[in-house]
Amino acid sequence: MILVDSSIWIDFFNGVESSKTKLLDNALGTQTILMGDIILAEVLQGCDNDYEMVKERLSHLECISLVGKEIAIRSSQNYRLLRSKGVIVRKTVDMLIGTWCIEYRVPLLHNDKDFDRIALHLPLELAK
Repeated sequence: MILVDSSIWIDFFNGVESSKTKLLDNALGTQTILMGDIILAEVLQGCDNDYEMVKERLSHLECISLVGKEIAIRSSQNYRLLRSKGVIVRKTVDMLIGTWCIEYRVPLLHNDKDFDRIALHLPLELAK
């Protein structure tokens, strides 16, 4: 089971070939891929002409809620801990996604430096 960040989905739907989009392509149909609600929003917001196609392709994935009160609180604690170490995570949504993955022990497939920063100091497992 893995959670795939919008940074990978966007590359995937734009036809970008990389080791990470190939990993996603290979995982489709062979393992459980989770779609987070805020990740779904990010991906669909960025669609222009392909909106309906992307929405349809993603509709088959299990969509989970990534943010609730406990994750929001834990995310703020993680952010404060990182900040105390001089590490700044630029996007709140990345901190929320990373925290959810840490709490539920689900590997994250991404292409975003914020997650690399988080994983250096917190037990965020990155999909490889």
